[in-house]
Amino acid sequence: MELQQLREYLAQRPGVSSDYPFGAEVQVFRVKGKMFALVWVDERSLRVNLKCDPAEAQMLRDVFEAVLPGYHMNKRHWNTVLLDGSLPNGEVERMIDNSYALVVKGLRTAERQALQLLTAQQQDQQQTT
Repeated sequence: MELQQLREYLAQRPGVSSDYPFGAEVQVFRVKGKMFALVWVDERSLRVNLKCDPAEAQMLRDVFEAVLPGYHMNKRHWNTVLLDGSLPNGEVERMIDNSYALVVKGLRTAERQALQLLTAQQQDQQQTT
């Protein structure tokens, strides 16, 4: 997965914003202010930190060499995914979807309901265009 494709996939979810609180090399993607992805770009590699269920996080590390414990994060709940071409895009997208869903699940009920409404509005707009 290339950088632009990654950024577009992360940003297309309802309620997502991004910023650079750690400097120009790290873009943080948030839903309702809560981080669900951190994208690192440097001369060596492209990588993304994603939230993950602890049991699945370890399983992914065991299966894929490109999945490591979360860099600068709680290693039980976060993985760093090296986007070196060794993982299928579908697997990376699945991990992104899971990270977003885990963060949304932890939001307050009112915030989740607002996201559901936003999702419904986006779907209505897509159907009319």
